Amino acid sequence: MTPKQVIAFVRAKGVVLESGRGRVPSLAEAIAGEPIRGSWWAHPKGREIFRCTRAVRDSADVLVCRVVDGKVTYIHRRLWPAIVRLAKQFSTSRLAAIREVHSSSGRHKLEITPFPRWVPKHVIRAADSLTDSAAESQLLAIFPASRARKQRSNR
Repeated sequence: MTPKQVIAFVRAKGVVLESGRGRVPSLAEAIAGEPIRGSWWAHPKGREIFRCTRAVRDSADVLVCRVVDGKVTYIHRRLWPAIVRLAKQFSTSRLAAIREVHSSSGRHKLEITPFPRWVPKHVIRAADSLTDSAAESQLLAIFPASRARKQRSNR
């Protein structure tokens, strides 16, 4: 996959894990074309996975946070209003934007922008215009299955 294709993948899926397994797709496994045992670094497509994850992390259209089970999660901009609308249902630490920066010494450092400081004003306005129900229907993939069933039965 090319960086352009992985951004399109995140846009299409909406919510994607960088790697690992969970209730949403894994970008690393999508690139590998198969489930990955152990670290993706050891996979034959490890370099491609790395290059693509950096492209997604650098995209202005993708929020990088830890909302799904504390794992690095990509959320496409089209779902930001729904996330903001339902923010009370998540730990604010999991909604913090994370960004990897490189220091002058070459070390990697995680830069964290707390929620809601990363949220653009137009996203707040869009979130205000959503109902909780509409936001929940957009985000069912990141809620546990039992909760999604409960939400559907309460409608």
